[in-house]
Amino acid sequence: MKSTAQTNTYKGAFALMTTLFFIWGVIVSLNDILIPHFKGLFKMSYTETMLIQFCFFGAYFLMAIPASLLIERIGYKKGISAGLITIGLGALLFLPASWSVSYPLFLFGLFTMATGSVILQVVANPYVIILGKPETASSRLNLAQGINSLATTLAPLAGGFLILGHYNSPQEAAAAVEGPYVGLAIFAFLIAAIFFFLKLPKILETDGVKVKGNVLKFRQLRLGAIALMLYVGAEVTIGSFIVNFLNEDNIAGFAEKKAATYIPLYWGGLMVGRFLGSAILQKISAQKVLCFSAIASVLLLALTILTSGYIAMWAMLSVGLFNSIMWSNIFTLAINGLGKYTNKAAGILVMAPVGGAILPLLQGVLADMPSIGLHLSYILPLSCYAFIIYYALNGYKPGVNELAQVELTK
Repeated sequence: MKSTAQTNTYKGAFALMTTLFFIWGVIVSLNDILIPHFKGLFKMSYTETMLIQFCFFGAYFLMAIPASLLIERIGYKKGISAGLITIGLGALLFLPASWSVSYPLFLFGLFTMATGSVILQVVANPYVIILGKPETASSRLNLAQGINSLATTLAPLAGGFLILGHYNSPQEAAAAVEGPYVGLAIFAFLIAAIFFFLKLPKILETDGVKVKGNVLKFRQLRLGAIALMLYVGAEVTIGSFIVNFLNEDNIAGFAEKKAATYIPLYWGGLMVGRFLGSAILQKISAQKVLCFSAIASVLLLALTILTSGYIAMWAMLSVGLFNSIMWSNIFTLAINGLGKYTNKAAGILVMAPVGGAILPLLQGVLADMPSIGLHLSYILPLSCYAFIIYYALNGYKPGVNELAQVELTK
């Protein structure tokens, strides 16, 4: 049994970790503001504009393994500071990008910030899971994700107010992003300094230890990585197109600035769902809650596709509520019982947000096709949730004798 002092230490460590989830939320949701802003500034198609998400979430695929190797070498505490500093440097790249009105340089800044996020996520997700009882791991991760959603709810309001608007020149429009991203850089550097000087409990047994073996031999991890990739892709895709979807005449016909005020409703659904999910998961298994949420998401997107006007609008926005628990539940089911392989498995799962690079780009291609268009393109995220239903029903189950092998290698 854990002592009271140890429990309090774990609670303090958990509170610190939630600041990392908050920073991720700010970065990701500000992308949803950059998409309509840069689409107008650089006069781009949907496909070209979705390079914002492609570059950002592509970093999760390219940098996840290097990030895992970095954590093995320097440990999780220094890794957190390194990740935050990388985020700050990426945000500062928005200054020269705005001065030169350079879309490629903006994309490089986003890639750099995403690289910092990857480093943090390799540590934070498994760290939060282990900070307490195994049976409440999903509940803790949902609570941390709730803090993430608080950021994704607030940041678009501030970002839309500061960035979106009518400008007299491309230079003036590009300069609008400077303030929010310089502020983000300062905040990241400040948190990095705090983590550098604070002492955190050492609870990850594999921290700084290289573990050999192919973790993809575990069935629930392989299918979990696919489910997580599709979930992130679907979630990011829906958020990315909110402004443009609500701008459609057959949906709401809102101007960009007004449409941006509805982004927090989508991400706010995640916040509400995650705080509720943290309590629900104390009583109901992660697998059952995941299955229910995936089915609800499929039904809501089907309603979005088959209707128009405010019905389609609110059905699409409501998906956020059921997205809320998917990351934590899939992540927890995928690494359940993996023991010493947990950190290495987390490194694989951190690659899953590459779905946020691929799916928005694919939906952009569909939206640009005259025969399909933006409205019908929502069939893509609907298909993603259909696979998650399968994972919740069957895919999460370990293969025969797989977890027994883990026990034998302890």
